[in-house]
Amino acid sequence: MTEAEVIERIDSSLAEEFELDRTDMTAEANIYEDLGLDSLDTVDMVIVLEGAFDFKIREEEAIRAIRTLGDIHRFVLGKVTENS
Repeated sequence: MTEAEVIERIDSSLAEEFELDRTDMTAEANIYEDLGLDSLDTVDMVIVLEGAFDFKIREEEAIRAIRTLGDIHRFVLGKVTENS
């Protein structure tokens, strides 16, 4: 899976789950302020990403540092690379 395909899967999965406007979904978009997600949504986000990519996200320090959609992209790309 290419980097662009991974990013597209992330964006489409999150847009569908949280009914997000794809035009708002830029790498710089803050997931709380710009996309309107809250701390409870982050739990659902982890579940959505685990399902979309068939891997588990454990209590990782990196997940706590995520603030933007670009952070999510980088995190998942790292996991995909790690698991392949």
